[in-house]
This record gives sequence, C-alpha cells and structure tokens, in this order.
Amino acid sequence: MATKAAFAPMVSLFTLALVAAPSAPAASAGRTGPSAPEQTVSRPVAPRLSRLSGTTVTAHRGGALEVPENSMQGMAATRRRGYAHVLDADIRRLRDGTLVAMHDDTLDRTTDQHGRVGALDWKAWQKVRLTPRSSLPGQWRPERPPAAREILDRFGGDILLMLELKDPEGLPRLARLIRERHLTHSVLVESNDPQVAAAAHREGLLTAVWRSARQAAGDRPERWKDYVTMLSVDHRAAAGDVRRAVRSGITYVWSHTVNTRAARDRMLKLGCEGIVTDRPGSLAPTGVEP
Repeated sequence: MATKAAFAPMVSLFTLALVAAPSAPAASAGRTGPSAPEQTVSRPVAPRLSRLSGTTVTAHRGGALEVPENSMQGMAATRRRGYAHVLDADIRRLRDGTLVAMHDDTLDRTTDQHGRVGALDWKAWQKVRLTPRSSLPGQWRPERPPAAREILDRFGGDILLMLELKDPEGLPRLARLIRERHLTHSVLVESNDPQVAAAAHREGLLTAVWRSARQAAGDRPERWKDYVTMLSVDHRAAAGDVRRAVRSGITYVWSHTVNTRAARDRMLKLGCEGIVTDRPGSLAPTGVEP
C-alpha cells in the first residue's frame, strides 16, 4: 500500500475551489403535495468536467456508507464536508415520467413502503420516505427521495454531478432537464450500456459507462472513445483489463466501487484517475480537506 507521502504527489484538486453547500433548507423533503417537477430554472455557469485534474473522488449514491443513499440531506452533507469532487445519484422513472433518485427498482430496501418504483406517480411519491440505516454515523431524518429536477436545482452549478440512468426511457426528459439548466458541461449521464451512452451523446450530454470485472474482460473500450466521456472499471478487474481501459483513448477512466485503501491504491497505480466510492470521507486522498 502506498504511504501518505508517496500518495500525496498524485493528488491535485480541480481548479475550481470547493465551497460549502448553500445553507438553504433541504429541498422539499417535507413537502406533502405535488409540485411541477420539471420547472425550468436559470443557473449560473457550472463547474466544468474539463477542469478536473489529479485524482477525482466521486461520492457513490452520495456516499452511501457515510450518509443515507440517494438522499438530499446525504448529498448536502457530503458536499458541505468537501470530500468529493462529484456527487453521484441513481435515477429512475415514475409511471408519469417523473425522474426520481432511487437505486433499486422496488421501494422495499431503502424506504418505508413496498412495491415497484415505476408503479407510482409524482403525487403518490410524496408519501414515500427514505429510512436511514441505523448503522450510519450521525443522525438522519426520514425524507422523501428527491426528484432529479431537485438535485439539479440544488447542486447544479455548484458541484459536478453524475446521474446513473436506471431506466433508459427517461433519457429524453433527463436531457431536457440538464439542457434547460445549462449544465451540459457539468453533469455526466451514466449507464452500464455503451449504447445508452451513445444515445446520451447524441443528446449533447457528457456520458459515463461503468463495467463489471466480467464485462471488462471482453470489452474493447477504444470503440467507445468518440461518445463515452468517462469509463468506470470495477476495482476487481484484472490488471490487463484496467490498463486496456486506461489506454483506450476515453478521456477519463475511474474505478468503482472502491471502498478500501488497498483497492484505491491498486487502481490508481494501474492508471485510473479517480475513484467512485461509498466512503469519500475515508478514502479521499491527502489534499481534499473536509
């Protein structure tokens, strides 16, 4: 394992200064009635992915082993602490087309309700509450999972975002939300499927593709370099497969889901420029201040 002294030279923050998240209340967590989830909001010029340098730390699902996953309060806490350069969230599509933050296709694991996410509309979504795990550090309140629009409105223009689109049918709507907020240079749209990335690229978006160790063994990522902005390789992938990804010509190659220092150091040594982690507070390299 690399020592702190050896590791530090690899690290430099992207040139935009990290600042504390706004002190506005958590967006709409306690709202009880429906709202217009696709309201257009004018934003200031956002931080650009192109300005990243050094080792990039992405908070997977907001930092899911440190804060409630895919929650507004969790992402706000991670942003405020300053451990991560990128906030990641999973996006699913409700029955009426509204895009919301949720990893699973059912409500069972992370909320107080049961059933399929896609069976609800926006009005029914108001009753859903995330139930933070008792094993998480700190104290957290139940809250409604945010809409994609709310995440973009709260954090867009303040920090880079990566939104993993679980339901590809939601791509046109997500693309519109991003374009309306002038965030096309600071939001990555992620999928496990390179063809979804190709479609997102045609929408004028930055794209990300994650691949499992098994997939990486057969991948030829150089074929995707024209439309994939970031490739995330499973930290369990063989060294040769990681090096092939690094040499692919894709602009950014990161690794997921990296939750130990040994995995972090291995993937950085193999040439990855960033990590996607549930533990950004524990694994942020020296130089990322809380």
